[in-house]
Amino acid sequence: MSQKNETTTLVLALLITVGVVGGGLWVLANWLGMDLRGLLTGTPGQVSQPTGEVSISRGERWLIPGTTSPQKQAAAEAIAAGNYAEAIAPLESALQANRNDPEALIYLNNARIGTQQAYSIAVVVPSSTQINAAKELLRGVAQAQENINRAGGMNGVPLRVAIADDRNTPEMAQQVARSLVEDSEILGVVGHFSSPVMLAAAPIYQQGQLVAISPTSTSVRLSAVGNYIYRTVPSDRFAANALARYALSQLRVQRVGVFFNSASDYSQSLKDEFTTALFADGGQVVAEFDFSSPTFNPGNAVENAIAQGAEAIMLAPDSPMVDRALQVVAVNRRRLPILAGDSIYTANTLQVGGDNAVGMVLSVPWHILGNQSAPFPREANRLWGGEVNWRTAMAYDATQAFVAALQSNPSRAGIQQALSANNFNATGATEAIRFQPSGDRAAAVQLVTIQPGTRTPYGFEFVPLRP
Repeated sequence: MSQKNETTTLVLALLITVGVVGGGLWVLANWLGMDLRGLLTGTPGQVSQPTGEVSISRGERWLIPGTTSPQKQAAAEAIAAGNYAEAIAPLESALQANRNDPEALIYLNNARIGTQQAYSIAVVVPSSTQINAAKELLRGVAQAQENINRAGGMNGVPLRVAIADDRNTPEMAQQVARSLVEDSEILGVVGHFSSPVMLAAAPIYQQGQLVAISPTSTSVRLSAVGNYIYRTVPSDRFAANALARYALSQLRVQRVGVFFNSASDYSQSLKDEFTTALFADGGQVVAEFDFSSPTFNPGNAVENAIAQGAEAIMLAPDSPMVDRALQVVAVNRRRLPILAGDSIYTANTLQVGGDNAVGMVLSVPWHILGNQSAPFPREANRLWGGEVNWRTAMAYDATQAFVAALQSNPSRAGIQQALSANNFNATGATEAIRFQPSGDRAAAVQLVTIQPGTRTPYGFEFVPLRP
């Protein structure tokens, strides 16, 4: 490809990205049920936290940035003062105005509990830095809490949920983990979001003997931390094996160029597992390209991959590198088939990738169209007013695992014993939740592809690949 054509393609990709940040962002907001006024205008959330302070709330403060409202402020003040009954009406009013607000639903359920006995867990999300991901995770926890409390609780005891913000940094995650370990009311933790952050916090939970179940951390290193660490998302080994098999048996290619971020444990883990799986079945990685390299150029990288005989591309970015991965999609122009990990499963991929992303195959833990007969997707649509994704489903499953464990032995040690039992079985979003001795989820992954469609505002959608 000539330098002129490469530059033109990259400029077009940049302009499309700018469109997302501009007017197109409002379309995305409506589709995802987001309120972006505070994000775009700089309006602060209801409670801003000084740098370095641990942010944990049961309803006395709002952790997801956004516009303030009199109802939400009144509810926070009432809960902070211990006047739980006074918080119920304003929270119900806030949810009537925006039912797609998981933080409000969690605090409403907490307010309804008031001072009565409850079992408490915490969910840790990057609410101040990864707002979309935080909301996706909170929806799963909120839905599970809503269901169990409406059903009468666990042997009559309701579930209270605290929300913590780890800012998606290892340092803050460790501070949050220490605070939760020291809080004797907290019996378990749903979180953390990213693999580097989860790996930083996990030893603290293990030493403090507080079970943590991550809905989204896939690094294979997590399996070795200890017997108090679990996850409901399959590890990178499952995803990598599925992608490697698809490359060899369906695409019928053997030579792959891999793009990854050497500074990310998740990205490195997925790359390594894919390389191993591909090699074991007769394929090979012919070129590696590091997103984090200061000399990384997407156009040059794709041309180099082709020159070295690559028949396909595998993208393994972590969340901060997804934009660079989408630049690779743009300059590739569907010349080589593309495989990818779950971090690219975003609305932004559909909008920015567009026609260049058609045919790309991703490995994800769950897809709503692959599980239409289960109650969870219907309940989610009723509760949130739209479809949910795999992050919500895995957070729901993590909470469901705690609910099942709490019914048998409501203590920190009792939860660990229940989860590790050979006969442990909890009802998940679409299938039973079972754990291996390593704490990994015993579940398969779902391959999806991008195709033209009408289920999103962008003209493209993720569609499950049938076995």
